[in-house]
Amino acid sequence: MPSLLALGILAFCLWRLVRQFAAHKSPLALIPGPNKDHWLTGNYHRLFKDALQYNLALVEKYGGAVKINALLGSQQLYISDPLALHHIVVKDQHIYTETDMFIMYVPASTCQIYLITREQHRKQRKMLNPVFSLANMRDLLPIIQPIADELCTILRSQLPSDGSVEEINVLPWLSRGALEYVCQAALGHSFDALDIHKENEYLEAIRNLAPSVLRLLMVRPLIPFVVRNFSLYWRNRIMDWAPLEALRGLRRVVQVMDATSKRVFAEKKVIMEGRAEPEGPGNLRSRMKGKDIMSIMCELYIISHAYGNDVIVVKANMSSCDADRLTDEELLGQMNTIIFAGFETTTTAIGRILWILASRPDVQARLRSEVRNAKHGYAASHGNTGPWEDVGLPYDLLMGLPYLDAVVRETLRMYPPTSLLSRTVREDAVLPLYRPIKSVSGQTLSEVAIPKGTTLIMSLLAANHNKDMWGEDALEWRPERWLSATGERVQLSRDSEIEETTDKTPGVRDGMKYPGVYASMMTFLGGGRACIGFKFAEMEMKQVVTTLISRIHFALSTIPDEKGNVKEIYWKINGLQVPVVRPPAGDDVTAQVPLSLRLVQPGDFI
Repeated sequence: MPSLLALGILAFCLWRLVRQFAAHKSPLALIPGPNKDHWLTGNYHRLFKDALQYNLALVEKYGGAVKINALLGSQQLYISDPLALHHIVVKDQHIYTETDMFIMYVPASTCQIYLITREQHRKQRKMLNPVFSLANMRDLLPIIQPIADELCTILRSQLPSDGSVEEINVLPWLSRGALEYVCQAALGHSFDALDIHKENEYLEAIRNLAPSVLRLLMVRPLIPFVVRNFSLYWRNRIMDWAPLEALRGLRRVVQVMDATSKRVFAEKKVIMEGRAEPEGPGNLRSRMKGKDIMSIMCELYIISHAYGNDVIVVKANMSSCDADRLTDEELLGQMNTIIFAGFETTTTAIGRILWILASRPDVQARLRSEVRNAKHGYAASHGNTGPWEDVGLPYDLLMGLPYLDAVVRETLRMYPPTSLLSRTVREDAVLPLYRPIKSVSGQTLSEVAIPKGTTLIMSLLAANHNKDMWGEDALEWRPERWLSATGERVQLSRDSEIEETTDKTPGVRDGMKYPGVYASMMTFLGGGRACIGFKFAEMEMKQVVTTLISRIHFALSTIPDEKGNVKEIYWKINGLQVPVVRPPAGDDVTAQVPLSLRLVQPGDFI
């Protein structure tokens, strides 16, 4: 009976949505796009199902603005045009805000709703900016170096000492390492993620979050309607009765994350207030030295709430009024968001880099040689006589290695961990286009009129592959595009404004560029809502890669299984990147990156 009631409520929601979408003619009627593939999902689902070629083909055929048939006959606009994206994320970002699906967060434990308004975002961003400053990154890097060292030690322990090859699925280890990175840096807390004998429900919850969200992709458009039309009691009942195990699984994940963050936050407050000892299970206060995100924000929180605004202004120049202080819920929400955003994406990015190095031994040898030279030079200048492989590079030297920087940038350009993001138009607007498109009637359109309420899909993937901006080799992984003729780093503007660039900058043509916060690509978005932690993510990737390749050589798998099949890795683009092993050696579903590893030998350099 409960399941029937849940289905009835779901049918009612669908009926209301159908009436809403059928009530008026589509305002995007003139915009070209593919026909529907399915009466219910249109072709929206095609964007998220092994969709690299599908996404790129849309832009190749229709241009930088494409009409997409979405759920229940609704239509959305798929955008990859650089000028249009500049208006969306920079110039008119107050008009193009997160969708209701995104800003309505319904924690399963309380089913409260958090609406991330423009003012709330400004306040939270103001609090977080100093946390991700270059000064704090410089201090944080040597503190978290032991994570990369431990990861390297674990992998090396599985390799024969005679230099022979061992096949290892590196993805679970990269996942554990990324989780330890983000938890230590964000929470100042260790969950011993790299110790396989210390599994706990928090680690399991974090690992299941992204898969749970992806399984509910087609249900998400119903969330705003349910939240607006049903009370807290009935929302809980719908979640209990709906025949969707993925929905209940997501609730369990959110409950565990919420409870754990609250516990760590409470522990930090009592420690900072002097009511508890500074060390406890998992607590890293003495090692982190207050550089983790939660410690910084917790300190500001305690100062502002205990002593008032004047102290916080002197302490950190952070707030100017009571309204600028984060509530408990906002602070905890930021912690969970940072952990989620920095875990899955960084794991797949590092996995992709190692896969590329395994596929390109010439690139791996060149990169390893650059790292060795840098470590030799730093050790010599500081009187370090130990093995060069053990040398930890300081922040500015690590981030400034030209070829390492080029490899990371090109990988993030070609394979952005998140391929699509959505925005909703909050008032009638006109979106200009850098490259005009042809309407369905053959007219040339240099701008698109977009009515209030329209959902836009920003294609980071298509933007990063745009041949108009990146050249005819845009679909080719070529790190040299980020290097000068002499092998130095191409100078990149720190400003995302179009006027600050030149045509010598990768991704810039005739003064036009994408408004990305990370060079001229859209991987970390741009404008006021760009990924605030992109510098930390870049630092983590470079630290892990340089630590691993100093001692370990990576190659594609050549070891046949019991049936004689060799594992071939294939990367699916399902919104997020999902590496799988193709049949017959794999099931084409399970996320894994099996590579052939061995200890580094003298011939592995150039």
